[in-house]
Amino acid sequence: MDNQQSFREHCNPWTDRDVEAHWDKVAHMYVAENNKVKATHDQRFVESIAHLGLEDDFQVLNITSRDAEADDYLRRANATVSVTNAEISSGLMREADRLRPSAVQAKIDTYSKLPFGEQEFDRILSLETLEHCSDPCAFLSELHRVARPGARLVLSCPPATSEIPYRVYTALFGGHGEGPHRFLSSKEVKIMLQKTSWKLLLHKGTVLVPVGPSVLRDFGERLISAFQGSLLAELGIRQFYVCEKH
Repeated sequence: MDNQQSFREHCNPWTDRDVEAHWDKVAHMYVAENNKVKATHDQRFVESIAHLGLEDDFQVLNITSRDAEADDYLRRANATVSVTNAEISSGLMREADRLRPSAVQAKIDTYSKLPFGEQEFDRILSLETLEHCSDPCAFLSELHRVARPGARLVLSCPPATSEIPYRVYTALFGGHGEGPHRFLSSKEVKIMLQKTSWKLLLHKGTVLVPVGPSVLRDFGERLISAFQGSLLAELGIRQFYVCEKH
């Protein structure tokens, strides 16, 4: 089986244009809705910084960047890094321009072909993007192409077990929704990473209790940390994968 045929096993029935249209439609409410669950939303940035290992003058790709909030965290972690915030939604790019006019942005038209050259980036941050790609293996291959040798990728996405809780939350509270998506089991993500030549260094389940008082959420994090590699860890709504290009 050649690579293209192998990749097609993971393809989804929508197009990247469909994904773009969804985020354009909800761009005006994106920040306000995330602020309703800000501690849980911002956890992605705090956890990512812990794994990126940012060094002076690194070139960092943040994809997809949404309102470019990760840019704040990256620059606070190391003010010397150069960050490219890549986004598929023009509407969200306008929100980023409004909120963070100094953020460097790049428009992408498809996750399957990125507008960057070979080996441009030392670090890549990809938060909650893989589940939206029409061809997720092509996306991971493109990230591998634009990464320098030894580069690190920190990727997060919800697991397959999050689909029902997501639908319940959306029915009760609304929000910006996820648009076209397929939440992926950690097993499938690991298979795709292997197929696209990423070396997995760490897989970690996080955010066992996404809403509620901080004492309950903190208890959930202590519990899930103690049971990494178990079914309990797979219930965490944000799964992190730390990878290296080799």
